Amino acid sequence: MAENVKVIVRCRPMNKREIDLNCKCIIKMRDCTTEIWDPNDGPSLPKSFTFDSVYGQNSCTETIYNDICYPLVESVLEGYNSTIFVYGQTGCGKSFTMEGSRAIQDKGVISRAFEHIFEAISVTTGVKYLALASYLEIYNEQIRDLLLPANKISYNNSLSLKELPNEGLVVPGLTMKPVHNVPECEELLNIGSRNRIIGSTLMNQASSRSHSIFTISIEQISSENNNESIKKGKLNLVDLAGSERQSKTGATGDRLKEATKINLSLSALGNVISALVDGKAKHIPYRDSKLTRLLQDSLGGNTRTLMIACISPSSRDYDETLSTLRYANRAKNIHNKPKINEDPKDTMLRQYQLEIERLKQLLESRQSTPLRVEDLTLQPEVIESPQSENCKDLDAQRDRLIEKYETEMAKLKDLHESEKNEKETILKQIESIKEEYRRNIEALNEQMCRKEEVKIASKQEILKRIEILKASMIGGEKANDKELSEKRKKKKLAAERRLSAIAHILAKIEMNEDREILQNQYKDISHELEQKSDILRRYRYKVRALEKEIKDLQSEFETEREDYLETIRKQDMNIKLLSQISEKLAENMKKECNYRDLETVKEQAVWLEDSQKFKLPELVVHRTKLPPAGRYSDIQTAPARLDSSEEESDGIFLNKVVANLTPTTLPAIP
Repeated sequence: MAENVKVIVRCRPMNKREIDLNCKCIIKMRDCTTEIWDPNDGPSLPKSFTFDSVYGQNSCTETIYNDICYPLVESVLEGYNSTIFVYGQTGCGKSFTMEGSRAIQDKGVISRAFEHIFEAISVTTGVKYLALASYLEIYNEQIRDLLLPANKISYNNSLSLKELPNEGLVVPGLTMKPVHNVPECEELLNIGSRNRIIGSTLMNQASSRSHSIFTISIEQISSENNNESIKKGKLNLVDLAGSERQSKTGATGDRLKEATKINLSLSALGNVISALVDGKAKHIPYRDSKLTRLLQDSLGGNTRTLMIACISPSSRDYDETLSTLRYANRAKNIHNKPKINEDPKDTMLRQYQLEIERLKQLLESRQSTPLRVEDLTLQPEVIESPQSENCKDLDAQRDRLIEKYETEMAKLKDLHESEKNEKETILKQIESIKEEYRRNIEALNEQMCRKEEVKIASKQEILKRIEILKASMIGGEKANDKELSEKRKKKKLAAERRLSAIAHILAKIEMNEDREILQNQYKDISHELEQKSDILRRYRYKVRALEKEIKDLQSEFETEREDYLETIRKQDMNIKLLSQISEKLAENMKKECNYRDLETVKEQAVWLEDSQKFKLPELVVHRTKLPPAGRYSDIQTAPARLDSSEEESDGIFLNKVVANLTPTTLPAIP
């Protein structure tokens, strides 16, 4: 059965900076409607948006969770996939909504979902659950595992995405931790939050610089009429980084690069939403971003989805708030097709069950009898044959010893009959052979005892593994707590009543929209004039609102266009800089090096879709060959060549001097 993405809006209170700047409040909320007006025009011409629910500046996360999130998380325990994600500009309270603060009353959606899930599991009877948690972030279009130790998380250790036939989209190598209670989940959330990348901007001192997804997978197995049924539900809790403009955040360097990547991924998400809403679109651009690929099932797929749009009430953020409301208004028209995931092939619970059965069978097959090797010198007629396959080698050694013993005895008997005079010597040899045989028998018995000890240790390890696997399964720990069960039932009924009330309000809003005026139902001509004048005023108001909407859309388009053009200009400048640097480096390389020709390197480079990187050819450097050792007479080093050239020039100079001298001027040679 198809259902639309649910969308709610939450407005944060004014912050100190906005109050100091005397910013005006441009947001008004009532029932399920949000109104916003341009601070330049005033509240006379507001824009109105209708959502599944709206929450003003004084709202608390507990109310939002009980009203909207509770039924969504409850469906995960029934085998559905669910996603809750927050969207909005930076500094609008997205992380506060999802993660909350340490105060009990300010707990976030994620912490409340933990309590909800494990409370439901603890009071359920006849069902066993396996809960697995993972936490990742998308930073600069790179997927990072937040549950790894901090020293192992780096930009180079990014994970890839793969689509498998039976499992769908998976992240190979992502840490999946079994969890048994709320404290364990909170600990994982704290570890991931510490590892997540945040930065300071002019709009937010602790701005999230990445998109994060905390996933908790609930697998359950139940038996009815001796038939086992396995279901698997998955809850994705997504905290998106905020869209931002460089002119307001003052981002530079790494912050600017992060903002560019964030805006590009959010733009890709907007394109996906637009394509899903537009019934004529033949292609949905999920592959344009890692974020849209991970949310592929949540937007138009097998998932129940809730979008929480966080906005600012300040007149300073009018453009961003209006953009967020339009974004959310489009998202509510997306159709999903959620279904219960019954008997899936990729459940860990099924693998645990199979492993427990295999270990039990292994234990049953290891029921063996104790084995001893008897001394054949005392009881030569009794030979026990081992039953265990593990003792075949020992049995063969014993047979060889027996055969050797009998052969030696036969030789000695023949020798005894032929040489009686050497009887004493032969008896000594017999005693020495018996002693050697006895030592070998004792060594074999010790070896068998050690093997039995190894078997016992192996059995203990198998039993320990079975206990670990069974301990991973949870459910029914507080099944006898009637007070907790009643509390859970009341919460469920209250959530159903709230959903009915919201549906009633939405239906009432739709009914009160434009109604046709009945003809010939006027009292007199003045009454008809009054009614039609009122209709004319309303339609004039609508025309003015639509004209203003067109101008706003054009202005928003121009603003986004300028942002994109500025991003393109900066990227182009960066590319030119890197190109000039690479050309300068290539010119100074040796002619034999393959990286001297950059065009050839570009042709040989291969794009890898999974890692989103180029695979470059190996660097080939031709080393200068040194001459073989031992040939010093034929080789002259640079200093030696210099000395020899100086000697030659000195010799030429001396010859000229000597030629100009007369014999009388020449000194006598001693």
